[in-house]
Amino acid sequence: MATDDSLKRRSFLKAAGGATAAATLAGCTGGGGDGEATTTDETDETDTTSGGEETDETTTEEDAGSSGGTLTYARGSDSATLDFQNTTSGEVAKVTNQIYDSLIEFEPGETSLKAGLATEWNVDGKTISMTLREGVMFHNGEEFTAEDFVATYRRFVDEDYEYYPGGSYASSYGPYSLGSWIDSVESDGEYSVTITLNQQYAPILPNLAMFCSKVHSLEAIKEYGKELKSNPVGTGPFQFDNWDKGNERIRLTKNDDYWGEQKAQVGELVFTTVGKNSTRAQTLVSGGADIVDGLGAQSSKIIEGSNKAELVSIPGINVGYMAFNMARVEAFRNKKVRQAVSYAIDTESMVNTIFKGIASQASQPIPESVMGYNPDLDPYPYDPDKAQKMLKEAGYDGMSFELSIMKNPRPYLPSPRQAAQLIKSNLGEVGVSVELNTMPWKSYLTYTENYKHDACFLGWMTDNGDPDNFYYALLHPGISTDAVPEGQDWADPSKHDDFSTLNAAAWANTEFMKLTEEAQTSYETGKRKPKYQKAGEIFHEEQPWVALDHTKTMRGVSSRVSGFEIAPIGGPFLNQVSLSE
Repeated sequence: MATDDSLKRRSFLKAAGGATAAATLAGCTGGGGDGEATTTDETDETDTTSGGEETDETTTEEDAGSSGGTLTYARGSDSATLDFQNTTSGEVAKVTNQIYDSLIEFEPGETSLKAGLATEWNVDGKTISMTLREGVMFHNGEEFTAEDFVATYRRFVDEDYEYYPGGSYASSYGPYSLGSWIDSVESDGEYSVTITLNQQYAPILPNLAMFCSKVHSLEAIKEYGKELKSNPVGTGPFQFDNWDKGNERIRLTKNDDYWGEQKAQVGELVFTTVGKNSTRAQTLVSGGADIVDGLGAQSSKIIEGSNKAELVSIPGINVGYMAFNMARVEAFRNKKVRQAVSYAIDTESMVNTIFKGIASQASQPIPESVMGYNPDLDPYPYDPDKAQKMLKEAGYDGMSFELSIMKNPRPYLPSPRQAAQLIKSNLGEVGVSVELNTMPWKSYLTYTENYKHDACFLGWMTDNGDPDNFYYALLHPGISTDAVPEGQDWADPSKHDDFSTLNAAAWANTEFMKLTEEAQTSYETGKRKPKYQKAGEIFHEEQPWVALDHTKTMRGVSSRVSGFEIAPIGGPFLNQVSLSE
């Protein structure tokens, strides 16, 4: 999924729309470019952003819920909205995932799917028939029916719908997740829906489980309009109570009428903001929070040293990388130069000495857990002699370029400044001069989406666990293969209105493009997997990026918490959590 508002700025919409224009319909993207429907704006140990208070948030008896106590979840920044159709932010999703349900859900802690508000579904070519759950009530007392999903879908993508909130309000996840692939959504009775696709599109079911595909109440849509961003009405295990924006605290209460078997175990759930990573970790240890996220190498050590909390982690479904901007830097259009830079960078040292064991080397855009991972591809070995020789052969020894980096750590790049310094040092050893250009996150995204960078750091956390969410999202330009000049493997974004700016390298390898488009249109894993493995081979040979790392997903959990499970996608599943005294 994407992080923050980056998706909107980074033209997810263009990516999906471009695909449509391209291969009879192809393509899509996911999230803030950084995706774990959970993209935290992590802050550095010495640099606090996002306005979060750095004071302990201590639960008092007065705060305690009516039953099961109050669970406090501390994160790096507050929500900007409580409407899942008004955001690309993982911070928002952490809260709205507690309030809302979708037709299909991710299994807690897994990437597999399970029934949600739909009990059954059948995919037949371009037609998806779904049977909906009966007897589910929204928090406003209305019963969930097919008309609620039809209204939710149309509100997200249909500009002609009377309750469409406008393109400046509806996030770019609308066309990306649903709109570019779906031709129509029809109710066939109170508890039956038929979705007709524009083309066979393999990721459609996981897309229906994404945080942006939750279901609004039709009556709430009519009543609140855009004010749903402050008045969420879902069917989930928790319901909205209040949002203290001054203190950046959102309070939810248990939904006693929740339809699911796993009802909330605590009476109240409070999301609070503690901006600084180390302070957040200390808040957990001191008892001011029960669960914390957004941890880096240093802050995680605070938790590991405590006997009152535990550091838990799983391999993350993400990637951090350095993209070469082929549209801007002529030297980067030479494959030998890109390969030479990869040989010159010591990514093994980066993950071991800078990321300190919370990351592993990457050899391709997807981590091992994603279908289509190619086990035959290894990271480029650190070989400065070979790099220097290749640069000389290519006629670019002594070259220089600017490397743009984000100021603050991201979940997929825990220490960007130190990593950039290592790269500068490594490349200096082979005669390449690198000028570092550090910017705050929001202006950084604007800078890179406008292709002002020579090379840049970026990364991605998946929205749905599908390889399409990496390969198509980040490396397909979103234009037709016919629009790529013959003999060229890059394209000029300024000449294409529908160019996907998530493709920071401006790479346009037509063989790769065709493979990823073909892989979207088959529902058979056995047919899709070799196409992604071949796409990985092309990526590895062509090196539009230096693939840097895959990081662990980490959480700090109080010893009084039971039942918490880290979710690689979706979640957090806080209805499973209970508290001891």
